[in-house]
Amino acid sequence: MGEGFGLVRMRVRFGRDRGWAVGKPQKGGSACWGTRAKPQGKPQKGDSPCSGTRAKPQGKPQKGDSPCSGTREDSPLFAGWWRGVLGCVLLLVAAYTGDGGPTLFDTVDTGAPGEKAPLIRPWRVVGLDAEYGGLWVVAGDVDGDGAVEIVSAENFNEGDVHYTSTAVAQRLDGTVLWRWGDPDIGRKKWHHDVACQIHDWDGDGRNEVVLCTKGHLVELDGATGQERRRLPIPDDATDCLVFCDLSGAGRPTDVLVKTRYTQIWAYNRRGTLLWTVKHPGGYRTAHQPRPIDIDGDGRDEIMAGYALLNPYGAVRWVFQSKAVDQRRGHLDCARVVRRGETPEDFRLVLTCCGADNIACVDGNGTVLWEVSGHHFESADVGHVVPDRPGPQIVVDIDHRPYGQSPLWLLDEQGNHLGRIVTDYSRHHALLDWTGDGLAEILVAHNGGLYNHRGKRIGTFRLPAPKGPDAFERSILTGDMTGDGVPDAIITTPERIYIYKNEKGRKPAGPTTLGTEFNFTLY
Repeated sequence: MGEGFGLVRMRVRFGRDRGWAVGKPQKGGSACWGTRAKPQGKPQKGDSPCSGTRAKPQGKPQKGDSPCSGTREDSPLFAGWWRGVLGCVLLLVAAYTGDGGPTLFDTVDTGAPGEKAPLIRPWRVVGLDAEYGGLWVVAGDVDGDGAVEIVSAENFNEGDVHYTSTAVAQRLDGTVLWRWGDPDIGRKKWHHDVACQIHDWDGDGRNEVVLCTKGHLVELDGATGQERRRLPIPDDATDCLVFCDLSGAGRPTDVLVKTRYTQIWAYNRRGTLLWTVKHPGGYRTAHQPRPIDIDGDGRDEIMAGYALLNPYGAVRWVFQSKAVDQRRGHLDCARVVRRGETPEDFRLVLTCCGADNIACVDGNGTVLWEVSGHHFESADVGHVVPDRPGPQIVVDIDHRPYGQSPLWLLDEQGNHLGRIVTDYSRHHALLDWTGDGLAEILVAHNGGLYNHRGKRIGTFRLPAPKGPDAFERSILTGDMTGDGVPDAIITTPERIYIYKNEKGRKPAGPTTLGTEFNFTLY
């Protein structure tokens, strides 16, 4: 029965008459009607509810509100007798509808991996600079020598308002190219994106490192770390930065900065403010605004949260759920599932923090399907299953007890194909590791590599996690060796582990050295 015997799962398919929904939330009941998860890790001041650590609740707290998900806690009565009644009802509904959980595989892979799968040894292990380095890592050729360097960063956080406090560039042998910032004020860990990216902003063929510190957008020379420009921005517009093409220049010359949940500013490369929007469409912002050229005019629209903005910052449309109250939280992530010639042909997948929902919409915002009842967080899109038309969606369910952390595999129509439960599945990626043209599923915390049957076929060797209090690990993909094939990178606060992809194929189209453009944890 999905994620537990007494758990209500709402599935709504619009215009197809194929869905079902059971019951309504009771006073004090959770939107997912499941058991509450113990917080993962020790809470830090200002930690966010969306990364596995606790934070101040968003908005005004309501009676019975939970601080971890923006939804109300279960009442003892509901969590007891009514849970059993609903479980029985759901068994009957599942038998009638045929929706009884994943249809292809259901894997539980918790605890030490042992000898379940071959060990994959790192190609390089790079120790991060002890003073300036941090858990946030991006990679690219910053000095123009044709080889990859890494840039890592620390951040200062207070009250869930944070900014980049250091950056350091290192070669893959660990030697330092340059250092920037104040190492005495920040922290190495994060519970959010850190506003530090690598980008050839001026288009001269050489990368810059661009970051947000308090009150300024700073452009650093990639080779030397010297400040080239310092552009003024609001003090709290430092949550993340995203490059985009709002002006139709043919390349990403414009930049977005934002507060944690309320406002976005768009600037051109000269630092001129193009527009700003507060609570786009009447809702909180997304963690990372997503640029997408929906109408093919050569300019990016911006998925700013639940609202899609046109290149001038005006609202084009607003996602309206028919299954949940989306005011409870914000958009965690947006991904393009399928591109098209017209907006109607596009498919976007959206995850809704607090509202416990995942939805698919077209490029006009028309809702095609929704699956509700879980805190769906970050989604990857790729072709995973060989005998099914791609693409498929891999999404984690956050705010679960340690040891009960699921990844779901959905198809483009929202059908639940598979589930992998690990100790902690929050950070994951898709990558063709075997060279068969299909994407394998990679999980950072346990180093697991899983195939389309949910079977662990490899274990990326790295230090074992120390239970629920262990630091988080992020996982990135990108060409780190110069052969054009994307590799796997797992980061910790002290070092990064690079795994060379020996069998993977070169992706179609042009490739660049280093990690993905506009990298995000979401």
